[in-house]
Formats: sequence, structure tokens, C-alpha cells
Amino acid sequence: MALYKLQDFDPNYHDTFQGDDIKGLGVYAEGRDEKIGTVSDVLVDDEGHFRYLVVDLGFWIFGKKVLLPIGRARIDYNVDRVYAIGMTRQQAEDLPEFNERSGVDYDYEERVRGVYRSPVDTTSAVDTSQPLDASASLDTGYQPNYNRDTYNYSHEPALYNINERDNQTLKLYEERLIANKKRQKAGEVAIGKRVETETARVEVPLERERVVIERVTPTDAGHRAAPGEANFREGEVARVEIYEETPDIRKEAVVREEVRVTKVVEQETSEAQATVRREELDVDTTGGLPIEER
Repeated sequence: MALYKLQDFDPNYHDTFQGDDIKGLGVYAEGRDEKIGTVSDVLVDDEGHFRYLVVDLGFWIFGKKVLLPIGRARIDYNVDRVYAIGMTRQQAEDLPEFNERSGVDYDYEERVRGVYRSPVDTTSAVDTSQPLDASASLDTGYQPNYNRDTYNYSHEPALYNINERDNQTLKLYEERLIANKKRQKAGEVAIGKRVETETARVEVPLERERVVIERVTPTDAGHRAAPGEANFREGEVARVEIYEETPDIRKEAVVREEVRVTKVVEQETSEAQATVRREELDVDTTGGLPIEER
């Protein structure tokens, strides 16, 4: 089971947990004012569950670092302390040193767990309400009924479950509106052509010929015609061709106008509302106990 430093697992863990940073808190023996060390880091598993606190037993960066299972830690942000349940300074010093370079493997964790497990009862985890045996060391001879292939942190809740007695968490939930958009067909615009008929009128100037017969008196009227000039014949006809223009109408197609069809996107803000629920905290105390909210 791989373990990761909290910063490596979640670089933005400050925003994720939205609470006080556990790093830098002093580690004290439970029930005593004996300082064991300082929390320098946190180790989490693949799912982000807290498994160990890395405790620096010395001053600044030169001290020995050991692992404290999260189930053996009680965090009190009121006094900025972490209490190691059932552990003394001497027992902490007996823990195998945590080497950041070599990391953590099953064999190393077993050495760590060997200090916290009860050397008497080999079937159950240690009672966190009782201090560890001060004589407990790495060479206890205790052989757990676990192996590297089947071991799971859930097998030892006393070591790896967050202490529910001293660290109870009540989650308050609220609903919020999530606004999304979906594209759907609002309608359809069909643009086509149809043929309409109408009567068009056009004026055409036309020419028409007509015969004008004009009778006039010649200037030599009354003079005698020369012999043989007068030829009286019947059937003599003068012919004149008469022409006129008539309209010659034909049709031709011309472009009247051009229609361009495009789409434009217009934006608008739509407001929606719904009823959401939110849980609020009700604190009911008996006996006049003081309550401090942070």
C-alpha cells in the first residue's frame, strides 16, 4: 500500500480541507504535559485517507522523525496540540526512524505497528483509552496474524481510524444551483420562392399610314389640251400601298434583387430560480456547559 506526503498527494490541500494546518502542531503525551515532538508532515494512502503523522522528535530539522498512526492521535486545535494516545517520550524514541528518502514499505510499517500493538492480546488492536506499556519496544516478539498480501488498514481500526471520541465531525450540507446550458431546436425558418402573375402595361408608339385624296384646281385649268393629249380610257387605277405598325411584345427575365440568408447569434441572460435546502447547526447543551465556536 503506497503512502504519499499530503503535499504530494494534494498540492492544494489547504483549500480542500479549509481548516487549520496540522503541520507544525506540537505532539504531547496524552494526559501529561510532556512534549514528544512536532508534526512535520502527514502520510495518506491512495484514497487520501490519513494514515500517519510524521513526528519530529528533536529540535528544528536535526531531530529524529517517527510515525504516529492517525488512530493514536487526538487533535486539539483549541490549544494547537496533537496528543499521542497512550505514548510516552521514551516509547516514541524507540520507534524506527522514518527516512523520507527510503520511504515506507510493509516491513517498515510492521516495525512501527509492533510498538503500538499490545504484546499480550494478539487478536485485537490496542485499547486507545489505556497507555501503552512503557516497556514495549521493537523486539516484542509479537507476531501479528497478518501478511503483506492480505493486510489492510481496516484490520486495525484502533491504529488507523480517526479517533471518533475526541474528534467528532458533523457535516452540514446545503444545496446549490448548478447552471448548465443545452442546445435545442427552437424552430425552423423556411425560405423559398413562389411565382406570382400580374398584368404589366407598356406603351409602344406606333405609325400608321393613310391615304389622303386631295382635289385641287390646276393653274392651267380651262386651257385647251393638245391634240392626242387627252386619252379617255376606262379602268385606269392608281394603287398606293398602306402600311401601319403593330405592337410586338415579348418577355425576358432579368435579376430584380438578391436575397442573402445568414444566421447570427444573440446573447441574453436568463434567470432561473429554485428552492434549495441548507442544514444549519443546532447546539443544545445541558448543565450550562460553555461552548466555544471557532
